[in-house]
Amino acid sequence: MYETILVTGGCGFIGSNFILYMIKKYPGLKIVNLDKLTYCGNIENLKSVENNPNYKFVQGDICDPELVNNVFKDVDAVVHFAAESHVDRSIKNSYEFVKTNVLGTQVLLDAALRHNCKKFHYVSTDEVFGALGEEGKFSEETHYDPRSPYSASKASSDHLVRSYFHTHKLPIVISNCSNNYGPYQFPEKLIPLFITNLLEGKKVPVYGEGANIRDWLHVLDHCEAIDLIFHKGRVGETYCIGGDCEMKNMDITKMILEEMGFGDEMIEYVEDRKGHDFRYAIDFSKLSNELGWNPRFNFRDGLKQTITWYKENTDWWKKLKHENSTYFNG
Repeated sequence: MYETILVTGGCGFIGSNFILYMIKKYPGLKIVNLDKLTYCGNIENLKSVENNPNYKFVQGDICDPELVNNVFKDVDAVVHFAAESHVDRSIKNSYEFVKTNVLGTQVLLDAALRHNCKKFHYVSTDEVFGALGEEGKFSEETHYDPRSPYSASKASSDHLVRSYFHTHKLPIVISNCSNNYGPYQFPEKLIPLFITNLLEGKKVPVYGEGANIRDWLHVLDHCEAIDLIFHKGRVGETYCIGGDCEMKNMDITKMILEEMGFGDEMIEYVEDRKGHDFRYAIDFSKLSNELGWNPRFNFRDGLKQTITWYKENTDWWKKLKHENSTYFNG
C-alpha cells in the first residue's frame, strides 16, 4: 500500500472520479492532485473533498520540470491521467496534444525516476490500436495503429512509458480503456453533449449515419479497474479495460432520445469526422483472469443515472458550455 500518490489531471472527468473513489475506499491514503485547470479541468468536481486533510491540490503544468520535481518530493507513486483528449480538437490543432501528452509524460517519467517512484501507472486509451472491422477485439497483443493526432500522441506516450521500464527498470503499468461515460464528463463528448443539448432544446449532432461502434465503460467501473491494476498489476505489463458494451452511435443516440422523451426529429446529421475509426471493442480477459475484474454497470442503468446527474447539475455544465461557447457553437 502506498502512503501518498500523485494524481495528474485530477480535476478532469476520469481523474476527479478516481480521486473521489480512492478517498472513499482508502481513508488513510494521501492524494496530491496536480492539474493545470485547462478548459476541461474543473476544480468544482472535487469540492466535496477540498477540506479533507489527506487531499492536496497543486495547480500547475506537467510540462514544467521544476514544479513536477518539487511535487514528487512528497509522493511515492503516480497515477497519470493528465492529457488533451478530444479527437476533434486534435484534428484542428495537434500542438497541445503532442506537448501535453508526450512531453508532459516525459517530464513526469524523469521525475519519477529521479525520486525512486514505487509505481507509475499510465492511463491510456484503446484508440492507440486504430480501428476494427466487423469482428475481433483489441487486446494487449494488438499492434498499434493510431489514426488521429490524439491517438498518435497517446500511442507515443505508451511507448515512452514502456521504454523507461525496459531502459531504467522504472516500475510502470499501463492501462488502455474504452470510451468512458458518467458524471463530471466535459460536455463536448458524445453522451454529455447529447444530454445537455436536449436539456437546452437543441438537436444532437450525429456523425455520418451513426454507424460507428464503440465499447462503453462506466467511469466508476474504470476507477475500480485502475485501483486493481495500480495495486496488484504486474510491473511492466499492460492491461486492457472494456465495458463489454458495444453499441452503434445511432443506437446510443436513440436510447438517449427515448430516455429523455424525444424522437428522431431531434437528430441532426453532420459531416463525418476525418479519419473516423469504425469500431472499437476490447478483450479484457487478462484483467479479468489475473485480477478478477469485470464491469458492474449495465449500460442502460448507467445511462439513466448519467442523464439524472446532468439534469440535477445544470449549473455545472451550463457554465462550461458558456465559457466555451465559441467551440460549442461551431
